[in-house]
Amino acid sequence: MSDSNDNSAAQFGRNEAGSNGPIIPKSANEALRPEKVPQPPKRSRKARSQLVIFLNFVMTVIVFVALAAAGAVYYAMHEYEKPGPLEANKNFIVRSGAGISEIAAGLERNEIITDSRVFRFVSEAYLDDETLKAGEYEIKARSSMQEIMQLLKSGKSILYSVSLPEGLTVKQMFRKLADDPVLVGDLPTELPPEGFLRPDTYKFTRGTKRAEIVQQMIAAQKALVEQIWEKRDPDLPVSTIDEFVTLASIVEKETGRADERPRVASVFINRLEKGMRLQSDPTIIYGIFGGEGKPADRAILKSDLDKMTPYNTYLIKGLPPTPIANPGRAALEAVANPSRTPELYFVADGTGGHVFAESLEEHNANVRRWRKLEAEKAAEAAKAAQDAVTQTGSQ
Repeated sequence: MSDSNDNSAAQFGRNEAGSNGPIIPKSANEALRPEKVPQPPKRSRKARSQLVIFLNFVMTVIVFVALAAAGAVYYAMHEYEKPGPLEANKNFIVRSGAGISEIAAGLERNEIITDSRVFRFVSEAYLDDETLKAGEYEIKARSSMQEIMQLLKSGKSILYSVSLPEGLTVKQMFRKLADDPVLVGDLPTELPPEGFLRPDTYKFTRGTKRAEIVQQMIAAQKALVEQIWEKRDPDLPVSTIDEFVTLASIVEKETGRADERPRVASVFINRLEKGMRLQSDPTIIYGIFGGEGKPADRAILKSDLDKMTPYNTYLIKGLPPTPIANPGRAALEAVANPSRTPELYFVADGTGGHVFAESLEEHNANVRRWRKLEAEKAAEAAKAAQDAVTQTGSQ
């Protein structure tokens, strides 16, 4: 018993560090009392500094902002690439000089896109240094913002056209341009010279100015005339481009058939070489009515043949002072390289073409035949009109 108690006392008498140093006797209660837990180490002053706290806050904010930005980018790209709200194709006009903010607002206002801000910011990122082009565009149904941006960037806007056929005068062409509802702006106050506007079909976008079309027509005709003039027959009895265009305008007005133009040109060239008057009815009409043109219901009267004007080639020798219309390529080429025939006359054959003759006697016979055909047509028309009146009266 004493040994056991001595051992216990020795056990309880160990120091707190568990070393084998001097034994300090402890009572049983003291031995059973829990030892003190060591205090955690104190935080360093560096850890407790305001700078560290601030940097931790900044890092937290950066992470939060990065996550928010990533979310915003994902949302924006999703909105930008998904099908749009447009249920049917719709035209949209981008005015000249419009910025991307104005374009985006217009698209949203017309319910073509859902969010102008998304369109603006994402498009600016895609475009870099490129721009959205002015014009009128057809936006397809369900087009995404990305598809709309690509369309507006391409400049593939809706094209309109105005057709100006061969044989019209400058005033008649100006009238067609003035009546076009898509073109804008005034026409030039000063008319271009007769014969120097290119007959053609011109394509343009909405908002194109009328004056721009006129400039295109002048430049195109100048280039065409000079090109054909350079390849002309050197033996032509015309010495200037103005005379060349004047003769081509007469050929243009005399026949609408391409296969006849070189032959008609040959007749007029033969007459010029022989010193004969051209005796062209279209020149008489231009001398009386000018660029306005003859009214459709107005016939050429015998008194018109005797009316002296600078354009009456029944009375004047040679060419009139200016062209009488704007000739096209075929008429210009026919005059530059005409057929070589001995023919001096031609008259309508009643079917849209002409009958040609070398002698006056042959020509007069052709004229009598033509007049007979015209008389028969007139009689048939009068009979048909009378039958229509009779049928109406009997009902």
